[in-house]
Amino acid sequence: MDSFVRFENVGKVYHSGDVKVHALHDVNFEVDKGEICVIVGQSGAGKTTLLNILGGMDTLTSGKVFLGTAEISAMGKRNLVNYRREDIGFVFQFYNLIPNLTALENVEIASQMIKNPIPAEEILNDVGLGERLSNFPAQLSGGEQQRVSIARALAKNPKLLLCDEPTGALDYNTGKQILKLLQDQSRKNGMTVIIITHNSALTAMADRVIHVKNGSVSSQRKNEKVIPIEEIEW
Repeated sequence: MDSFVRFENVGKVYHSGDVKVHALHDVNFEVDKGEICVIVGQSGAGKTTLLNILGGMDTLTSGKVFLGTAEISAMGKRNLVNYRREDIGFVFQFYNLIPNLTALENVEIASQMIKNPIPAEEILNDVGLGERLSNFPAQLSGGEQQRVSIARALAKNPKLLLCDEPTGALDYNTGKQILKLLQDQSRKNGMTVIIITHNSALTAMADRVIHVKNGSVSSQRKNEKVIPIEEIEW
């Protein structure tokens, strides 16, 4: 199977005054279409830098990054804006909802920018919020706000869903519900999902597991036996 996401010898150097900080060096990995990939590593290992480069929010210093046949690392600013808007869905630890818009409006605002969005009401039903369309973020629990945030990302019908510690602000049971939602959505839509986390227990839910340490990929493997999130304990 041709890889869908591909990193080739990727390096990233930040300059802090005269000091060079090597955030990533010689990173190589691939993810196939429709896979759930969990990238795991300690804080400061380079996970978020990696995700930001893939999402077009940061540039690399060396190497190449591809999504399908498109070389993201060769895109100019305007193409990167279109790429972020049309091809990528983002889910962060904090929900970034607009407080004075309802759940429905928060999702609609994302889908208005896209050519072929999934209707906001349909996707909110999919994530279990069909009864909460007219609620404002302050009227929703943390788990419900994260569902709105996921619905907003999914409404764009993105080629790739990037999740940065998506359960970090949630309690254990709510976090499991959110991960089950991501697992179910990936299976249902054949969507490629990349989740970064410091919680190595989550690797059991992934089709592919990548360990990042000190800015490099220390190991990567396909998961022969994917476990449903309901059966994983941590």
